[in-house]
Amino acid sequence: MHRKILYLILLSLCLAPSAAAQDIDELLEEATESGTQYTLATFKSTRIVSGHSIERMPARQMDFRISHRFGAFNNGAYEFWGLDQASMRISLEYGITDWIMIGVGRSTYEKAYDGFLKLSLLRQSKGEKLMPVSVSYLAATTVNTLRWEQEASLPFLYRVSYVHQVLIARKFNQNFSLEINPTYIHNNLVDTEQDANDIWALGIGGRYKITRRISVNAEYYYVFPRAQNQQATPTFAPLSVGVDIETGGHVFQLHITNSTAMTEKGFIGETTGNWLDGDIRLGFNISRVFSL
Repeated sequence: MHRKILYLILLSLCLAPSAAAQDIDELLEEATESGTQYTLATFKSTRIVSGHSIERMPARQMDFRISHRFGAFNNGAYEFWGLDQASMRISLEYGITDWIMIGVGRSTYEKAYDGFLKLSLLRQSKGEKLMPVSVSYLAATTVNTLRWEQEASLPFLYRVSYVHQVLIARKFNQNFSLEINPTYIHNNLVDTEQDANDIWALGIGGRYKITRRISVNAEYYYVFPRAQNQQATPTFAPLSVGVDIETGGHVFQLHITNSTAMTEKGFIGETTGNWLDGDIRLGFNISRVFSL
């Protein structure tokens, strides 16, 4: 009996250092994690203006979003400088996890339905883990549902377009953030033989915080020359400038832009408005977040 007790005491003494070492390892891991400071709120919304920012919805939170673009200012007084006309998009965006976000939307432009997936790949941080930028990946699909005269003879896939983007952003200080967005767009069907199916573009967007709840935002997309040297309908690089206003659970974005569409396929590849001709329009986004 005494021999069994002695064995138990020796066994416990042998196991104690292992358990203590495990506790120390866990404490060191926690200390390392607490020594990493991740950058928050690089942008206030999941959009800079029309284009995506690197931000995504947190897990189990949903964003109900309404986007609106009026007609062009140069339509004159008869069209009340564009306010008599309107194009809109309504959408729901949901955070599956803290790094995966999905969304669906419906636009009056081309009566299009769209869906997207956004993945957070890297987070800007300092301390134990040093990462100078945040990186996200966006994959989106848009379906044009306008009625076509030759609809019966065309496969459904001709209506589909695809978008791939890498979103790279850095928050330089509490007031200033900058993002660049290499972009690829593929349209399964184009209007004429002069139009290219593939579009490459490079976007740049920024945010400058004026007060705790107000910031100035801007974005521009340079569209690389198409595979063909001419297009049936001339297009222009989209340029948008606006103001973000946070009001509790809402984010209100007011801006001017030369784009009508509010999905990447439309505003990057199909913007026909020219700032130099006064072909710009007033627009806004309203975002309301819910916890589920």
